[in-house]
Order: sequence, then structure tokens, then C-alpha cells
Amino acid sequence: MMDITYVKILKPKIRKILGNGMIEEAAKIIARSRFLIAFTGAGISAESGIPTFRGRNGLWKRHRPEELATPEAFARNPKLVWEFYRWRMKIISKAKPNKAHLVLAELERMGILKAVITQNVDDLHREAGNKNIIELHGNIFRVKCIRCDYRENLKESGRLEKFLEDEDLPKCPKCGSLLRPDVVWFGEALPESALSKAFSLARRADVCLVVGTSGQVFPAAYIPYIVKDNGGYVIEINPSQSGITPIADIFIRGKAGEVMDELLKKVEELRG
Repeated sequence: MMDITYVKILKPKIRKILGNGMIEEAAKIIARSRFLIAFTGAGISAESGIPTFRGRNGLWKRHRPEELATPEAFARNPKLVWEFYRWRMKIISKAKPNKAHLVLAELERMGILKAVITQNVDDLHREAGNKNIIELHGNIFRVKCIRCDYRENLKESGRLEKFLEDEDLPKCPKCGSLLRPDVVWFGEALPESALSKAFSLARRADVCLVVGTSGQVFPAAYIPYIVKDNGGYVIEINPSQSGITPIADIFIRGKAGEVMDELLKKVEELRG
């Protein structure tokens, strides 16, 4: 039996509702939506075996961000940083999209979901089949030069396996400088084009489906707030309350894959 709690936020109280009421209500909102977007974080990929950052066993419980995920850390010890990121790349390269990713891809195929805005760098939304993806924090399978404009997607170039086996620091084939992961580190600004597009989508959206994010990392976490401020609904699916929960119209506590699977079934019933 699924361990799902249905909670609706009715300020200033939280009212718990038994049964499938919240799944059905969420499904109705999604089925009627004209412009649905999804905002996802590390929690959606936890069921694919990818460690989260801020959870009970999150990576930042074992490693300090300033040691591994800042420009200063890379300048100080690029070998240590690359050891960490090659380790992460190996884990992520073996991961497969779970039900939550696949449901979002199906919602897009059905024409309901217009875009996925993600804080994740694991590429699983693309693996699942989503086409319109905004990666706010980059992609772990891309590398870029610290000096010139060279960028490479290691999956697309077919060099990923060789790259992961190599123990040397990766160098730019264009200018010979160090390559770094093409991800956003602490202290760095989000890509302006990606953030601008994400905010534009949020302003158009009438429903934002929030899945697996702590809602603590800004400016990305503004996405649901923008939807809410423009009169849209916010539906949150998370194993525990987050920074988004206070503004959520519907909060469903549970594993993303299980909840999303049930949600899709209800949406399909409503769509006939």
C-alpha cells in the first residue's frame, strides 16, 4: 500500500483529507489546465538511486559545498573536484528515469504539460522523453572550458565512457585549458537565458506542478511564486513539507513515482 498523505493548504490551517480526494482534485486542475509547467528538484530523482543534496542522507551532510561545488574549490583543488564529479557522473550514468519522470513525459506527449523547469543536472527528464526542458543548474554530462567558449556534451559526442575512465584532469581540445563541469556552482549566477525563459513560462502558466524540491534555492524557487502571483494553482508532491508548501493549493505527501502514477491514471480518466 502506498504511503501517501493528502494535505490541502487552507491558511492559516493545514487540513488533512483521507482517501484519494487530493489526487482527484489535483487531477481535475491538471486536466483543465491550459498551460501546465512542472518545477522539479533532486527529490524526483531519488527513486532512481541518485543521492539528494539536502535530505536526511544528502550529499551536503557528508561533504561541504565549499570543498566541492564552488569556483574557489575548483581553483584550489581541481583534482578533488573532478574526482567528486566523475563519481557522480558514474552514478547518474547508470540511473534510469523512474515513474515520476515517465509521467511528466507522458503528460507532455498528451499536450497537457508545456515545459519542465528543473534544478536537476542528471538529464533524466530528457532520457524519459521530455522535449521542452529548462535546465536551470546545467547538465552534469556537459563540460566547458574555463578560458574559451568550448563546450561539449559527453553523451552526445560518445566520449562519456572514456572520460569517466580517465584519471587525468580534462583539458580543452581547443585551447588546452582546464575543462570544468557545466553546472552552476555555489556563488555563481544561473544562466541568464535559462532563467529568463523559466520566468516567462511561469508568468504564462495557470498550474505549476512542484515535484521533489526543497524550495530553498533561489532564484529558481521563485518559479511557483510567480505562478501563484499570477493567479495560477500550485500543486506540490513531496515526501515532506518544503519552502513551497505554504503557498501550495494542494500538497500531496508521498514518493514522487507512486503519487505521479496515480495522478496520471486520474487525468487519463478525466480526459476520456
